[in-house]
Amino acid sequence: MARPITLFTGQWADLPFEEVCRLASEWGYDGLELACWGDHFEVDKALDDDTYVERKLGTLAKYGLQVWAISNHLVGQAVCDHPIDERHRGILPARLWGDGEPEGVRRRAAEEMKDTARAAAKLGVRTVVGFTGSSIWHTVAMFPPVPESMIDAGYRDFADRWNPILDVFDEVGVRFAHEVHPSEIAYDYYTTVRTLDAIGHRPAFGLNWDPSHFVWQQLDPVNFIFDFADRIYHVDCKDAKVRCGDGRRGRLSSHLPWADLRRGWDFVSTGHGDVPWEDCFRALNAIGYDGPISIEWEDAGMDRLVGAPEAVRFVRGLAFDPPAAAFDAAFSSDR
Repeated sequence: MARPITLFTGQWADLPFEEVCRLASEWGYDGLELACWGDHFEVDKALDDDTYVERKLGTLAKYGLQVWAISNHLVGQAVCDHPIDERHRGILPARLWGDGEPEGVRRRAAEEMKDTARAAAKLGVRTVVGFTGSSIWHTVAMFPPVPESMIDAGYRDFADRWNPILDVFDEVGVRFAHEVHPSEIAYDYYTTVRTLDAIGHRPAFGLNWDPSHFVWQQLDPVNFIFDFADRIYHVDCKDAKVRCGDGRRGRLSSHLPWADLRRGWDFVSTGHGDVPWEDCFRALNAIGYDGPISIEWEDAGMDRLVGAPEAVRFVRGLAFDPPAAAFDAAFSSDR
């Protein structure tokens, strides 16, 4: 098989797992990037019930699908975040929220991320995609003035909390792919450099490349691929459209809801935004990325039942095999 094209199920967790499998199969996806919420993949059940993983794999096989990665963004967010508040209560299972005492929430989230690595290994996948949270994101506006010591403490906090989690990832042979994203410890180019430095560039920690967040921050997603070539552990495809030309709309979005045209940017269906997709796929070819291309379909202005099948057709048209891989495949078939 060429690089598989998968559907990230995070935006589909309101639907039962089997229904998402049926839809993805009908649309022509090769597999799913399973979100660890809804009933798509439940970490506690995967570890406590000896039949759980087998049943999940059986349902995937029934629809001709496979799984190469699972994602636990919501729990990972709570590991480092400050403050911990009602936003986290809204995304965490009640067993992790507990009484809501912030440090208790962070510690339970960290233990759940260790269990996520164990559950991934049990499922037979090598990559967990997710967020890390950040104790210093709230200082990004830089006023009141932020002392360097506060930023240093934020990266130490990240390393102190995530190194024990990554120890478990190492133990079970699974990698963590952090999605570089606003609100995280690594949200742009230079914070990614500093994040990798903070944990000594240990191999258990890599990156999930999603170009949408780069585009709306005016970063180059192509050079990011080249500069962090050895750390691109997973790829999510999501597009963004920047709309900052009228002097009213800024990139911070003014707390406006998704799909409000007064925002300075928004997610749009793949191929309709500002991501230079062909250059991006050529760059992935150049670095030898051979993992899944996972579509994170998200467009509040378009029916997802129309957009998701459109997205897989678009990506299949561009995510062509690298020339060497294509040559090798042809040579093998000739023999």
